[in-house]
Amino acid sequence: MTQPEAPRSPINVPLFWPVQLASEMAAQGLELLAHNVKFLAEEARLHGGIKPRLASPHSVRLRLRTLDLCDYSAAGASGIPTLVNAPYAGHTSMIADYHDGQSLMQTLRAGGVDALYLTDWHSATADMKDFDVDQYLAELLACIDDLGGRVNLVGLCQGGWMAAMLAARFPDKVASLVLAGSPIDTHAGHGPLVAMVKRSPMAFYEDLVASGGGLMLGRYMLAGWKNMHPTEHYVQEHIDLYEHIDDPVWLSKAEAFDRWYENPLDLPGRWYLQVIDQLFKRNLLAHGKFVGLGRRLDLRAVHCPLYLLGGESDDITRPEQVFAAADLTSTPTAQVTRATVPGGHVGLFMGARTLRQTWPDIATWLTQQR
Repeated sequence: MTQPEAPRSPINVPLFWPVQLASEMAAQGLELLAHNVKFLAEEARLHGGIKPRLASPHSVRLRLRTLDLCDYSAAGASGIPTLVNAPYAGHTSMIADYHDGQSLMQTLRAGGVDALYLTDWHSATADMKDFDVDQYLAELLACIDDLGGRVNLVGLCQGGWMAAMLAARFPDKVASLVLAGSPIDTHAGHGPLVAMVKRSPMAFYEDLVASGGGLMLGRYMLAGWKNMHPTEHYVQEHIDLYEHIDDPVWLSKAEAFDRWYENPLDLPGRWYLQVIDQLFKRNLLAHGKFVGLGRRLDLRAVHCPLYLLGGESDDITRPEQVFAAADLTSTPTAQVTRATVPGGHVGLFMGARTLRQTWPDIATWLTQQR
């Protein structure tokens, strides 16, 4: 029995090889074009096309001019409330509730902190340009009073010096104080941020605020943060995106990060200049000379238990700036806990390793406060 003859294809004929080559090149070109279009569309999404959002279910207990007080509490929660004061430093409070399964608020709840709240700071609008630190302290105080007048206060980064100010002004309202990556003594250590602030004249910051119409625009600060690591942000992140454009897991993680990172808040110009001059240049809080809500703030008035958390490679807030709180307050040494964890600044609040290994211990510590 004879075998059926294989179908003939002109592609096997040398005369048609150029046609095959052209066809393959066209197909590859279309694939490359599709890849590039997908890359460009994702670039637009990552850089401002997707907006911040808190990851976990919550309700809004108070809506104030500068913030929403978000309620993450368990049903029937009792005991001393824990208030997480997110940074007001240019990024949203999403840093504390970053992603489902990778969230400080979820970690604290899982660790037994049942009465749990978060400050969700608003971006400043033109009519807020003259707000100063007192405005923010007053609204943080309103939150504490609404929660019963006494809280465990968890300060993240800039939210930490604000928490320390509140504790110094009203020490009986703070049952315990957690300071994570918080610059309390801004001149301690040798971080690049402090060096930059010291080098730059106030006129530089005043010009930035003037060009923003009285606001410190978030996009200015975002450019400054990126310029601290220019290769990473202006070169490598785009290469990484191009190489992973067809990897949905990688894209999901990138979108979660950029949903937070690429959407900075605008800050009141008066608030910003006050912070640069009085806290970072003159270090008045550490020296007991900062005036808040009509009183000179002396950190020695703080006597509650302290938990101090620093990052080994944090180039925004050096651990020494955080741990200085132990010497500047009146808290007994036996009631001060210090912890240093691997990694940098952002990882203190939303790094998977720190959330898994360190924050559960902090949650337990909080539940033991009376």
